[in-house]
Amino acid sequence: MRIAVTGSIATDHLMTFPGRFADQFVADQLHTVSLSFLVDNLDVRRGGVGANIAFGMGQLGTNPILIGAAGFDFDEYRAWLDRHGVDTASVRISETLHTARFVCTTDADHNQIGSFYTGAMSEARQIELKTVADRVDGLDLVLIGADDPEAMLRHTEECRSRGIPFAADFSQQIARMNGDEIRILLDGATYLFSNEYEKGLIESKTGWSDEEILAKVGHRVTTLGAQGVRIDRVGQEPIVVGCAEEERKADPTGVGDAFRAGFLSGLAWGVSLERAAQVGCMLATLVIETVGTQEYRLRRGHFMERFTKAYGDEAADEVRTHLK
Repeated sequence: MRIAVTGSIATDHLMTFPGRFADQFVADQLHTVSLSFLVDNLDVRRGGVGANIAFGMGQLGTNPILIGAAGFDFDEYRAWLDRHGVDTASVRISETLHTARFVCTTDADHNQIGSFYTGAMSEARQIELKTVADRVDGLDLVLIGADDPEAMLRHTEECRSRGIPFAADFSQQIARMNGDEIRILLDGATYLFSNEYEKGLIESKTGWSDEEILAKVGHRVTTLGAQGVRIDRVGQEPIVVGCAEEERKADPTGVGDAFRAGFLSGLAWGVSLERAAQVGCMLATLVIETVGTQEYRLRRGHFMERFTKAYGDEAADEVRTHLK
């Protein structure tokens, strides 16, 4: 099964200020703020929802096709993804813009001041899925993740017009989208991904009830935080899968992307929806135990040992035959 992942490709530049932002502001001078913070450390991490999901699928051996736009500074990041089983040949490289970048400083109270530079991500709208499909001899599913909004709309319309099954996954872009845009992006999707809060926001913005939305998509996949995930289908009982036990909680960033990577890998293997969700939850657990969205290592023996403990021998035997 050939699965393409569209979505943002970005780097995170994370800095730590040992003091408190609040101590640096003068109440009657807030209209002329001019501050510079001497930071203690800088972490540069690979990110972007499209790249995070593709990385996880590559770790599971399902060779995803990453579709998105990056800058002329993408060479090192591309080499990293290539080494980890991601097909990056369809990433558009901007001739003038840098790869999207999130720059954030965190103070001693965990307050943050950050900026997001869109950069090359704005060129994702120029990518045609047909070109990608022709290169890889067809696409079986396209995940349309958070990206340049125009790109998300174009990819959705192209999937619909060409009869390519697609999964809708708005995540961070829900906040800036209106109801009309969300209705376009979800109608006819084979899978609709969201967390619980986003689920309510989708219903509020579209004016459609849960039942009405479910009638317009094949499957509604809702992540439930520490409670796992629920998969709803019209006329059938929901599938509920719990999370694997955590060894520690280091950083929640990228956990949702990891779930999607595991779930989509399960679809690529052809296992049941329950098994796919279990793989997603297990991968998400590995990510929450690691600082950074692509810093975890998937060791087959360790993964299967913990998967067996969480979901039983029968589930493990089925997944083990696919995990490379």
